Amino acid sequence: MPTTLTAPSTDRAAPPRDGGASWRRTRVFGLPEARWAAAATVLFLLALPLQPAGAPAWAWGPLYALAYATGGWEPGWAGLQALREKTLDVDLLMIVAALGAAAIGQVMDGALLIVIFATSGALEAIATARTADSVRGLLDLAPAKATRFDTDGSEVIVPVEALEVGDIILVRPGERVGADGRVLDGASDVDQATITGEPLPVTKEAGDEVFAGTLNGTGALRVRVERDASDTVIARIVRMVEEASETKAPTQLFIEKVEQRYSLGMVVATLAVFLVPLAVGTGLTHSLLRAMTFMIVASPCAVVLATMPPLLSAIANAGRHGVLVKSAVVMERLGQVDAVALDKTGTLTEGTPRVTDVRPLAGSGLNESELLTLAAAIEHPSEHPLARAVVDAARERGLDLPVADDFDSTPGVGVSASVGGRAVAVGTPARLLDGSSHPHSAQAADVVRALEHSGRTAVLVTVEGTPVGLLAVSDRLRTDATATVACLACLTGTTPVLLTGDNPRAAARLAAEVGINDVRAGLLPQHKVDAVREMEQAGHRVMVVGDGVNDAPALAAAHTGVAMGRAGSDLALETADAVIVRDELRTVPVVIALSRRARRLVLQNLIIAGVFIAGLVAWDLIGTLPLPLGVAGHEGSTVIVGLNGLRLLREAAWKRAVR
Repeated sequence: MPTTLTAPSTDRAAPPRDGGASWRRTRVFGLPEARWAAAATVLFLLALPLQPAGAPAWAWGPLYALAYATGGWEPGWAGLQALREKTLDVDLLMIVAALGAAAIGQVMDGALLIVIFATSGALEAIATARTADSVRGLLDLAPAKATRFDTDGSEVIVPVEALEVGDIILVRPGERVGADGRVLDGASDVDQATITGEPLPVTKEAGDEVFAGTLNGTGALRVRVERDASDTVIARIVRMVEEASETKAPTQLFIEKVEQRYSLGMVVATLAVFLVPLAVGTGLTHSLLRAMTFMIVASPCAVVLATMPPLLSAIANAGRHGVLVKSAVVMERLGQVDAVALDKTGTLTEGTPRVTDVRPLAGSGLNESELLTLAAAIEHPSEHPLARAVVDAARERGLDLPVADDFDSTPGVGVSASVGGRAVAVGTPARLLDGSSHPHSAQAADVVRALEHSGRTAVLVTVEGTPVGLLAVSDRLRTDATATVACLACLTGTTPVLLTGDNPRAAARLAAEVGINDVRAGLLPQHKVDAVREMEQAGHRVMVVGDGVNDAPALAAAHTGVAMGRAGSDLALETADAVIVRDELRTVPVVIALSRRARRLVLQNLIIAGVFIAGLVAWDLIGTLPLPLGVAGHEGSTVIVGLNGLRLLREAAWKRAVR
């Protein structure tokens, strides 16, 4: 099955203004592998009860034959293609084993093998297609067109691919920035969470850098293009996800060596079991029967089931508790993790700014409720995230908001209006205090410094130009964050690392709260990838936990990527190996512990399966293994390892992992 991503086309239509994607998600049954596997499974299930029930062969025989054909033709054809390249594919041998089983009357065993391999191929094809979909969807974050100033000063709408370094573009309020560049003039608040993960919009003025795909606020900006469209941060994210997804699939070198040796050994052994007795005078039928018995007892059905039931049971159990693990390979990898890197906003925190402090200034004549009421009345018409946080805080306290007249918003400064005939302003302390000589200004500046030193965002409230109080806004820490960090440190033996695009002061404050010592702040997506690779070069198997587009390259580059599901971006959810659907961070260490239990059961099952296969093969080679006994031993080992693996379906398995 293919494991590389299809390169997304750059010739695409402009994305809808409402932010909808201009690409379509691949449907499961739009993939031929999924259709063939589903058909084989249905046919197998229809035929399965007929033979034991005593139905005539004409009733179940054609159904099994069709199951063989629909599920086996694709791996069989791939195996024949591999033969043309002078390599022996183990899938082809499994098809031969299935046909051999059918040749001596074990039709159901062969059909089961066919269904298992067809389903595995379909799951791989689905995962590959969905990853390619997510990469194509990422490109829609950047607009298809931009407004460029020509040499005569006129405005021309051009495709972003036509922009060159040095061009001047206009970014209107509410538009996405068309290219990486630097602001020449204008001021606005730009939401760049898709790139840096910062929870709040950032004020951009002349000289500040902006990134393609970020969302402009209420001001207009003139931007000089500094990077070609193919080299923007968004474009680099696409390339990194593609490259990491290709290398993230399990390395095939060792598997291919084992596969070739096993395949050649099985062919040689089967031929020897058939030809040697024939050469010494044994009858053709007896030699063929012994060879087919050998092929059945050497069949890896028990080995396949030794691995899959524990992992699939763990996946099902995790799913019941809100953790979507995308494949058995991922479930196995989770247990190998020995280092964890955590994003800040939306992962350790809730991702939504909230008012944490209401500080009336001495002499203002206002209490906390009165100050918050004034601020919320002014902020009510605004769409800024800080404004929503202030209004929400007032509503939580049940405050009645007066009507504000003459509302005005100034990007980078704040908002102002008239309440009860008084001019009230709410905004950035540095701007509102600039040049102020009022006695309250020094007191306000001291409070601002204290709040910002603690990692909070300060918002100043003035009445008739006089500072009357401040509000502190911060992203709220998840209630289970501290306990989760401690559990992860205990499981892996190393304290998690914090990787964030947020400012160092806010990152350091939060890290101190949860017990993280290694803090890396102000990171762009490529810097997060560099940090992950640095940890891996030190010999660690790294798990990255994040939620945003800016986390997607790191999620893809890591040994295992886990995305927060409730507020996670589409790309992060598709790129990640596992998704915390209910946003319960505490489930991360639990699923690691569950994976380790599953891996221990896999080892137990492999030992059981190996002992059965080795014993039956030795019996067949040394003595005379009756076919019914060989089938019973083969199927018995399959049942034993299957039931052993299903133990992880129980609720007790999750509770034991919690402890």
